[in-house]
Amino acid sequence: MTPHFPIDELTRLTKVQHNALHKLKLKTIRDLLYHIPSRYESNADMRSVAQAKIGETVTMYGEFSKLEMKRSFKTRVPMAEGTFEDTTGSIRVVWFHQPYLAKMIPTDSLVRLRGTIAAREGKKYIANPGVEKADGIPFFDDGGTIMPVYPESAGVTSLWFYHALKRARELGLFEMLEDPLPDQLRKKYNLPALGAALVFAHQPQKESDAEAARKRFAFEEVFLIQLERAQLREQNRTKRALPIDADEARVATFAKSFPFEPTNGQKRAIGEILANFLEPYPMARLLEGDVGSGKTAVAAAPAYAVVTSRPAGQRDFGNLQVAYMCPTEILAQQHFKTFTSFFKKHPIQIGLITSSGCYKYPSKVDPNMPTNISRAQLLKWVANGEIPILIGTHALIQKTVTFKHLAYVIIDEQHRFGTAQRYALARAKDSTVPHLLSMTATPIPRTLALTIYGDLDLTVLDEMPAGRKQIVTEIVPPTKRSATYEKLRSIIAEGRQAYVICPRIDEPDPTKALALQTRSVTAEMKSLAKIFPSLVIEKLHSKMSPNEKEDTMRAFERGEIHILVSTSVVEVGVNVPNATVIMIEGADRFGLAQLHQLRGRVMRSSHQPYCFLMVEKKSAEENQRLKAIVKAKNGFELAERDLEIRGAGELYGRRQWGLSDIGMDALKNLKLVEAARAEAHALVAEDPTLAHHPLLKSLATNKSSTLHLE
Repeated sequence: MTPHFPIDELTRLTKVQHNALHKLKLKTIRDLLYHIPSRYESNADMRSVAQAKIGETVTMYGEFSKLEMKRSFKTRVPMAEGTFEDTTGSIRVVWFHQPYLAKMIPTDSLVRLRGTIAAREGKKYIANPGVEKADGIPFFDDGGTIMPVYPESAGVTSLWFYHALKRARELGLFEMLEDPLPDQLRKKYNLPALGAALVFAHQPQKESDAEAARKRFAFEEVFLIQLERAQLREQNRTKRALPIDADEARVATFAKSFPFEPTNGQKRAIGEILANFLEPYPMARLLEGDVGSGKTAVAAAPAYAVVTSRPAGQRDFGNLQVAYMCPTEILAQQHFKTFTSFFKKHPIQIGLITSSGCYKYPSKVDPNMPTNISRAQLLKWVANGEIPILIGTHALIQKTVTFKHLAYVIIDEQHRFGTAQRYALARAKDSTVPHLLSMTATPIPRTLALTIYGDLDLTVLDEMPAGRKQIVTEIVPPTKRSATYEKLRSIIAEGRQAYVICPRIDEPDPTKALALQTRSVTAEMKSLAKIFPSLVIEKLHSKMSPNEKEDTMRAFERGEIHILVSTSVVEVGVNVPNATVIMIEGADRFGLAQLHQLRGRVMRSSHQPYCFLMVEKKSAEENQRLKAIVKAKNGFELAERDLEIRGAGELYGRRQWGLSDIGMDALKNLKLVEAARAEAHALVAEDPTLAHHPLLKSLATNKSSTLHLE
């Protein structure tokens, strides 16, 4: 038997267990060995009811009986009360101010209870303990003090994993796996060998064993990802880009036509892109800019260098071309408008292609305005090089769209596109590959950016344009709602506009108790119409047709709508500088990154912006996540704080990225990620195809296939 055998060769499986392992994507014994515990339980504080002493904080296993809701005798405080029992006796348990627990905690089934033993009138009790359902009482039969707890699925418990892996060790399977990490690398970072790490992970004798194992496997997972990313970088550098006249002085003169003075951060970012243009190989760069930091201007300035450069050997006619892909029609139209304003003093043709229509700037009739043209005509002019800049949605990557000399590709809100979509535009033509600039306003912790986008150079815009005021962000409990509405009324009276964001479109099902706490666009429209009868209030949500959504946004942009009630579809949307207030209902139901994106809708002008985080419960004022967004100076600081609070798995979702629990946990460790990245790049520089490291090559390829970079 080897680790490459199916798991049912190691231990007999029931149909339920087989299905459970399939859900966990565990097929072979090797998969099982790499199923690292998510946490560990200690038996140091395990006690029976009879053993527990007053003042001790203990963990006990047993069952509950007689759980009921009641009020305390003197103070009438609502509470839950019950009796906890094991084979040695019973003890009274109470939860103050949490009477609902009496209905939620299972009776007549095994639970794990952790709390501090107290006494009153000589009788022991436990107040406000933590309780969770247990699949079995842990066995510590190897002399260790800690028990591994595994990611589970119905049918396979931590106890099942423990005994299956114990058998694997007894058969010597731990030592049969070849260690993919080079000895020199392991020694450099003091990482245990694979066999030892597996023992430390699955059968630790002490906490330091488990910590050493997790460090090793975290490094290994990030290292494998970085290897594959580093290979992509090296492969990209074997390709050739079209020569561009990337003169910084010439581009700086163009940038003076912007209606604002570029920030130092923008100038630095433009300089980095122009430096890439001077390299013989194509650029692959991620531009991370906070909401309102001016990413479009950074993309536009190098575009000027591209479209004023002649293709090699062509002196009199034709320009190199730029493609700018956006996730929505509204955003594509916005960038078309922005680019026409940037290039209005230059004889540059700009095209717009979306599913609903095509435009060209400038019009022959009015050189200050665009004109509507047929799709066929636009594609013809793009194909022969007469239109150097083409802006659009997914329509840009259709087979019917061809460029004559495409040299520079810009992807806006790159997280909205899959990897294949992002690279479809940057495909090779005539042995050359265009430069690629991916942009995002979604705050990403540096560790995640370095790992997932390890094939891209990273530029961060961390400076806001001059004149922008710091947004006032407030958490608004029910008691302050009326005062906030009056504040909104006064701001609109000054000529400004507002967004009101709701978590759902329609009113919730009244039979579902939890849903009652969420506000809907439909209900909020009715409520606000009563509060502000003289104001124009309209709605926006995903169930509306594209034309309806566009008409509504255009009306809002023109100032014809005072309050726009919407779902989060405005997270990426049109720029409306006059909208300076955003009220987010059910704010505690949104992730911090999304809240920051929504808040960015009102950070577009020199007027004072406001963001009101509306919550349903007073206790939500104490929510540390919402407090983080109030205090955070920018999106990057916020992303790091959210990573600290919730962890990468909760923040971005394990499914979204395809990383394991331990891989997600590694993203909290910047030093580990940077070390893994540096070592991967060094190894690929020495051995670009990993010909001398076949196992690493195979594992890196397999790891890449499990990642989801959307």
